[in-house]
Amino acid sequence: MTKNGRQNKIYLLDVTNRDGVQTSRICLSKLQKTMINILLNKMGVAQSEFGFPVTRHEVNYLNANLELAAMGVISPLRLSGWLRATKEDVTTTFRNVPGIKSLNLSISTSDQMIMNKFKGKLDHVSVIREMTEATRLARELGAETIGVNAEDASRTRIEYLIEFSLAAKAAGADRIRYCDTLGCDTPFSIYERIHKLAEAVQLPMEIHCHNDLGMVVANSVAGAKAAVDAGVDTYINTCVNGMGERAGNADLVSCILAIRYGADMAGAYALDEKIDLKKAWKICKYASYAFGVSIPINQPGIGANAFAHESGIHADGALKDRRNYELYDFEELGRGEPEIIDTGRQITAGEYSGIKGFRNVYDKMEIVFHDDAEAARVLELVRYANVHNQKPLVEDELRFVAEYPEVARKIFTMTP
Repeated sequence: MTKNGRQNKIYLLDVTNRDGVQTSRICLSKLQKTMINILLNKMGVAQSEFGFPVTRHEVNYLNANLELAAMGVISPLRLSGWLRATKEDVTTTFRNVPGIKSLNLSISTSDQMIMNKFKGKLDHVSVIREMTEATRLARELGAETIGVNAEDASRTRIEYLIEFSLAAKAAGADRIRYCDTLGCDTPFSIYERIHKLAEAVQLPMEIHCHNDLGMVVANSVAGAKAAVDAGVDTYINTCVNGMGERAGNADLVSCILAIRYGADMAGAYALDEKIDLKKAWKICKYASYAFGVSIPINQPGIGANAFAHESGIHADGALKDRRNYELYDFEELGRGEPEIIDTGRQITAGEYSGIKGFRNVYDKMEIVFHDDAEAARVLELVRYANVHNQKPLVEDELRFVAEYPEVARKIFTMTP
């Protein structure tokens, strides 16, 4: 319980547009990242770490998405940027993206990384000094929510981690991100460490885990449980479909299901009430298409076999009562509606489309343009969008470009 008697909650902070896009060999376009933000907002996720404000090719996209947030298109989803915990990165962030209000400042804290990554540039004392100076500057320049990330927290001595986190709190940090950067924690170790950390620091905890040992969802939920048990709110870092560096991050949908249906979680721990699991199917399918990575057939809740039964005993039991062999209902995830696939003539809108074919595509979507000049302007943007995505636009993308053409133009624009 909080001091005012409110039950501490588990929130979701999705990092698909930051850690997910760092997955080796794949990427998302800025339009695709924007659509992920829109879909996360519709799903009720609390926050999206939507990119890197010090990276020049991100700047127009970041500012355009903040514009969408101000318009209410991406709201109440909080959009946050990731940067290193240095004064230089903080200054550059507010120069590039002056409207940004939420930041996560990251710096390594383990002996391994301080000695073997910084190579004498920083020691344990200067790591804390660098972080606190950056945190104070971020607040001075207008940051309203600041998370401080302890990279490689799982290999950091707990005494130093507490010292680091208390210094961040004193400098004005709102949250501490515990990063299991190498995925080396177990549910038991992460529970013990985060409980000690949260109890000592009394700030909301972000749980950021990787799947190198195949325990990323278990670790994330155990870490969240520890934070709540210690009396603070917690934010599980997730990626749609478990994308992310190396073996991936915690899958968004799996974490929600674990909190709602896990044996000692269901009913005992409060998940953010804004979460709408019915949007899961749509965002997972879209992310799969955008990344070009198929959803495994056995992925919890979303995979093709998640509600499939073949063996005699299982099929018989499921037909008698779905609760015999299904822990939750497929309808809860937005599944069950028939998907119509057109096998006849198709007119598509691409980078070489003409006005007649383009108008035919939008007529089928019941989108009407005021005049030919408006249609021609949107057609030009749709052409750019196809070049930008390097794959055919889905209907939601086509609708977005037509509804917010000037914002779309900014998203497609990069200045090397």
